[in-house]
Order: sequence, then C-alpha cells, then structure tokens
Amino acid sequence: MRKLIVHEHISLDGVIQAPGGPDEDASGGFAFGGWTAPYGNETVSTRLRKQMNAPFDLLLGRKTYEIWAPYWPRHADVWPNANQATKYVASNTMTSGEWGPYEFLNGNLVDKIAKIKQQDGPDLRVWGERRTRSDADEA
Repeated sequence: MRKLIVHEHISLDGVIQAPGGPDEDASGGFAFGGWTAPYGNETVSTRLRKQMNAPFDLLLGRKTYEIWAPYWPRHADVWPNANQATKYVASNTMTSGEWGPYEFLNGNLVDKIAKIKQQDGPDLRVWGERRTRSDADEA
C-alpha cells in the first residue's frame, strides 16, 4: 500500500505558502508569498532534497497544478522527479492539462484516493498550498 505524505511550508500563525516568491500566488490579494525563503538553512535544504529525490507520485489540487505546470518542466534540473511523477489532480473544473503524466480526479475523492493508495507504485506526496474559501468553491 502506498503512503500519503503531506508536506507543508507553514508559519506559526498559520500562513501556508511555498518559498517560490512573493508573486507565486497573489490570488485573493494574498501578499505573503515567498515568506519562508529568508528562514531556510542547511538542515531544511537537506531534508527537502531527501524528500524531492525519493520516488513519488503527486496528489495536487487544481491551484497547485496550475502554478507548477508551467514551472517544473522548465526546471527539470532542480527536481526531475516532479516531471516524471504521475500527477493526480483533484479538480471539479479541469479535465486535462499540459504537464503529464496526469490523471484528473473529481467526484468522490476519498474513494478515488483510497483506490490509488491500494495500487502498486510510489508513495503519494501532497505539497501544501495556500487556499482561501473562494479557491475551495472554484476547485
């Protein structure tokens, strides 16, 4: 059985945002993008590299997929496993994309993810993203 592993970049006051930069996801007027970058250190870098280099498939929300799809194919030297991994994308609005391999999931996500976990394959990795109520309604 595959494991489901969740990674988050989260502040003590609950801000969840990747270290990509202030413009990574400014939707809804969010102004705190890239906040983790100044706090990185060798320990954090070593742990992230270990996670990024392990075999995995990705379980992503639509928003993360939309942000990552144009980025990671151009940065394969940094994280080649991201391009090779199957992307399971939870979305009620998207049915296809440019960044594969992928499978779009809608409907009863609990059952669908449970079935994926039972399949042979690498662990499923969820990389946290910032969500607002309006984002959840659009997914």
